Amino acid sequence: MGIITEYNPDLALRNISEFKNGKRKKEECIPEDLKAGKIFSFLKSGQRHYWLFGDIPLLETKGNQRLSRPKASIIILEATHFLENDKVYTKGKYKVTEVFKDNKIHFEGLNKLKDEDVK
Repeated sequence: MGIITEYNPDLALRNISEFKNGKRKKEECIPEDLKAGKIFSFLKSGQRHYWLFGDIPLLETKGNQRLSRPKASIIILEATHFLENDKVYTKGKYKVTEVFKDNKIHFEGLNKLKDEDVK
């Protein structure tokens, strides 16, 4: 038996409507008041590992790996694995460094582009 773990190059959360409709916890969703400098909590099922040494994209997921373009650039501040009802979860905190209000490309792989590189 092995250890099931996932390495994520981004943080993919649900639309806040999932929380408002009672389908998800608030920490599983992108906050309505997403602003640079704010710190938020997140919750994901499974044992996940995130890059901690720089910005990563915050994406919206509809499930089954259907992901949006980046909604924001974030830094993961902490990530903790825990068990609840015999299921593994990852919870943590992230800080928003920039919110994107356009459809431009802001990341190439794990590299955040500088303003002059964004097209």
